[in-house]
Amino acid sequence: MRCDAVLIAGPTASGKSAAALDLARHIGGALINADAMQVYREAPILTAQPDARAREKVPHLLYGHVSVNEAYSVGRYIEDARRALAEACALGRIPIFVGGTGLYFTALTEGLADIPPIPAEIRAQARALLDEIGVGALHARLALRDPETAANLRVTDPQRVVRAWEVLEATGRPLLHWRKKQIAPLLGGMTLARFVLDPPREVLRARIAERFEIMLDRGGEQEALALSGLDPVLPAAKLLGLRQLIAHGQGRLSREEALAGAVTATRQFAKRQATWFRNRMGDYRWFDPIKSNIIAQYNEFVA
Repeated sequence: MRCDAVLIAGPTASGKSAAALDLARHIGGALINADAMQVYREAPILTAQPDARAREKVPHLLYGHVSVNEAYSVGRYIEDARRALAEACALGRIPIFVGGTGLYFTALTEGLADIPPIPAEIRAQARALLDEIGVGALHARLALRDPETAANLRVTDPQRVVRAWEVLEATGRPLLHWRKKQIAPLLGGMTLARFVLDPPREVLRARIAERFEIMLDRGGEQEALALSGLDPVLPAAKLLGLRQLIAHGQGRLSREEALAGAVTATRQFAKRQATWFRNRMGDYRWFDPIKSNIIAQYNEFVA
């Protein structure tokens, strides 16, 4: 079977980057990042981006190309992915999208809501309002004007609450209205080999703990401290372990406390990722990377 592109998803620390690299070397692929946190150039350690040795082996696209101070969105990602796809094809390589952001995979394969651009002044006003009254009060205001969208948003999620508010302010229509208007999927019509890495829970938990130990040893604390003034509304403020490592660097948490907090938050995040994958990616080929490998899975798919 001919394969136009490969999609490799999995929870954080599942080994998907290493698997993707192995497959890329095997089939002549180019890796295209599909992880919302690995786009940030100021956080290569905290986001476990592929190192220089990996990048020398095959092309790596859309890693570390965005500033943490930018409000990067899935819409921008799709436009970047469009250019990366063209670049991979121009190089004569099979594009391999790899990451842990389920929404990116959904946008690539199912399309994206056609939300109009939000003027900068409305973004600024929405953020100023959030700073003035707090996320709880803003969520309450949103619920009065757009109860359906508000009901689908956690009151503790300032990024998504302010996004819904600014869309409503800019367009006069609820966010859910625009989500019903779809742009055609970037990978529509292609033959896709789609995989989800699904390691045993105990293996994943151990890898998450080990990853943070390695991050600290490689300078993750210094990287986190450099981001201590980051606007909490920005997507990059959700970097896993960021809050705990800043607190450690500032002397407010011990190393053990910071590691425990970061590991717990990451395990909870991995659980949410797995839930998304089960609900939205059931038609992918799932496999345990302890018992099998991506090359064997790919060979079975194209046979």
